[in-house]
Amino acid sequence: KLTSLALQPVITPELVQGRVHLKCTYNHPSSKPPLQYVVVWSRLSTPGRKEQIQRDTTLELFSYIEMNGVNLRLGDTVFCTVTAFTRDSPEQQSLPEESKGFYAGIKFLPESLQIAEDGKEHVLTILSTVPIACPGHDDSCKITLQLSIEDLDSQLLGPPNIALSACQVDLLQAPCSGSSCAAATLTVTAVTDFAQDGNRISRIRAVPVGWRDLLWRAYIPKDVKVTVRDLPTGNCYSFTDPHIITFDGWRYDNYKIGTFLLCQSMSRAFEVHVRQWDCGSHRSATACNCGVAAQ
Repeated sequence: KLTSLALQPVITPELVQGRVHLKCTYNHPSSKPPLQYVVVWSRLSTPGRKEQIQRDTTLELFSYIEMNGVNLRLGDTVFCTVTAFTRDSPEQQSLPEESKGFYAGIKFLPESLQIAEDGKEHVLTILSTVPIACPGHDDSCKITLQLSIEDLDSQLLGPPNIALSACQVDLLQAPCSGSSCAAATLTVTAVTDFAQDGNRISRIRAVPVGWRDLLWRAYIPKDVKVTVRDLPTGNCYSFTDPHIITFDGWRYDNYKIGTFLLCQSMSRAFEVHVRQWDCGSHRSATACNCGVAAQ
């Protein structure tokens, strides 16, 4: 057998004639006689199990495979394994060397989020590890992802527990760099709901829309899990003619007519105004809440 040749195969994505391909490249040991290479492409079919999808014998220091949406789809983790042998004596083979797994598809960074009901914005990056093709003259080179939120605690009805800065994002074609061929960012914020509803889990889903290409049409990226940590909330009250109880439990009355600033935060853009109109009689002047506005 040939000794280990340090072929170090690496998978990179590439557009070939407008179609998405993966390219396996490897090193050539300079001191050796002319070599041939057997390149075996495989995908992770189930955790821990690989399925062979293509086998090439080549003199070149690279091998291509097309992501056609049939035997190789978005969402697959792909490997290439390279074995070298001399042309004169094919039985003299090197030890097979396997690339790192290449995940082909949409990735979220971070893959999961743990946030609190504190109003802070958290940046979520959505990237494609494969290049975006241009299917026709009338289409711009982009993938549009429609975003939606699912609350996993189905017993709790009501609004979502998180808010996104966008309902959809566009992944525009760009040169591949590192593990990203196209990227977009948005922010995720926990909804401050003033309810003591415990820690809740939501999922963000991204679905490609309006795409005719088989590769993208049948693909739904993996969801992002978002855990929202409940924070204790304060309460203040203004009721009947109006009696007021402040956050710290202090009580007073305000019988006047007019518009008043009921509450204003000193640390963030949050305030509540109340409007009080006359609801008393000739004997007792009093006012009632008739309107409220909150920012």
